[in-house]
Amino acid sequence: MSAIPLTAARLLPADRRRDLAVASALGVWLIYTRVYWVLRATHLVGPPCPFFYLTGHPCPFCGGTRSFAYMWEGDLSDAVRLYPLGPAMFAGTFVAIGGLVSGAVTGRTLRPNLSREQWRGIVIGVIVTVVISWALKVLVLGN
Repeated sequence: MSAIPLTAARLLPADRRRDLAVASALGVWLIYTRVYWVLRATHLVGPPCPFFYLTGHPCPFCGGTRSFAYMWEGDLSDAVRLYPLGPAMFAGTFVAIGGLVSGAVTGRTLRPNLSREQWRGIVIGVIVTVVISWALKVLVLGN
């Protein structure tokens, strides 16, 4: 097995549509967060978090939209305060769009070659990261 368990595979038409759809959705999300403050001032934003509404506590993803909006303004401290993973996810969104679009243009896609144990490790790692971010938000940052 290679050091990086990825294969550059030929892109099928269905894969190209999927990749472009995901890139488009991420692009729409970036546009929404770019104009979030204007939309919020005119009351055109999405509804509040149902978890927060029911419990009075932020969910593991509360603050993500505002974190992205602050990243557009270059305000890293408020972005981290609202959602500790926000700045990394903001940068990752641009990387993902670039990768998906370049793959669609070149006709190649990256496919992971991971064992069941490796997938399990990734899922556990993501869950632990989100829980740590949530704990930081609730216990340390006070949001």
